[in-house]
Formats: sequence, structure tokens, C-alpha cells
Amino acid sequence: MAEGLTGPFLMVVEDVFRHASRGVRGVRVTGQVERGRVRAGDEVEVVGFGGGAATVPVLAVEAGGRRAAEAGAGTNAGVALPEAVAGALERGQVLAEPGTVGAHRHFFADLDVLAADQGGVELRDGERLAVYLRAATVTGTLALMQGTEVLRPLHQGSVAVALEHPVPVERGQRFAVRHAGRAVGSGTVTGLSR
Repeated sequence: MAEGLTGPFLMVVEDVFRHASRGVRGVRVTGQVERGRVRAGDEVEVVGFGGGAATVPVLAVEAGGRRAAEAGAGTNAGVALPEAVAGALERGQVLAEPGTVGAHRHFFADLDVLAADQGGVELRDGERLAVYLRAATVTGTLALMQGTEVLRPLHQGSVAVALEHPVPVERGQRFAVRHAGRAVGSGTVTGLSR
């Protein structure tokens, strides 16, 4: 956990609420702080979903449902931001220290397909899947690496994934995939491409 506290701030956006408190209108974003710390007065970047990253000031921080001086890694937090960004915020984005996380439409990964009795199915080149990255859900198209015709249940393979829109993703990040509404596998991001 110590490394999570000292790394650059990253918080997953799980919910967005408009609010007015003491005459100040704004938006409150809730989610778990994945790493680093955030305090009122910090500048954070809103990353994901192609709207272009916006840097905004943190107006206030909540931890445990109460106003707090800061929130650190592992904390479920609320972060108050200016109302001007309310329309640009949605579940699946992240708040991050400016310049530390990018939104990507393409990534490379090692994908593990579940056993058939757990929902695993054969996956072929061009297959469209629901990809779950942190709190974001986005449709992606699978590209199998050269020489691989199919990924069968209980097999692992290197793949490229093309997402319908850019989402915050980092090398080493875990993700899950669903096909026809059921879980079929999970993987680890091994490389990024814009």
C-alpha cells in the first residue's frame, strides 16, 4: 500500500452528482482512490471518453462521507469539482495528476479464456466483446496475433484490442471481457497504442 500512497494521484470515477453547498454550485465525483493522494486546491485532470483531458481545481474532498483534508490510496472518496465540468464527467473516467494517465483506443494484452463450464467460448479474430477497464465498459474488437486462428477455453494468447472510444488505460492494468452477455475471460494490458 505504501507505493500506492506515493504514486501520482489516480481515482476511478464511479458516480457523478450535481450539488450546491453553502451557495457554491458544483459537481461531486465519487470513487476509489487507486493511488496517491488528493487535497482541496490540487489540480486534477479528467481523462477518458474522447472529450479531451480537462484540468480542473479540486474544491473539496470527502472521505468516509465527511469533509476531509485529503483522501489517499484505498479510500472511497468524494471530490468536489467546478460545475463547468459537470457535462464532461461520466462513470469510467479517471481523475489523475495532470499528464500521468492517457486515454487510449488501442492496446495489446495477454488474454486468458475461461473454461467452457465457466462461460469460456472460442474467440476469433474480429470478435466484438464488451471490455471492462476499471469502471468503464466499452465495446472492443479483438485482433489475434499472427499465427493464432482461435483462442479456445482455458487458453491464453496475445491480442490487440481496438476500443470504440478512448478510455483511461495503463500498462499492467487488469481487465475483463464478456461475449453475448457472459464473462468469457480476463487479461493484462501489455502495451499501449493511440
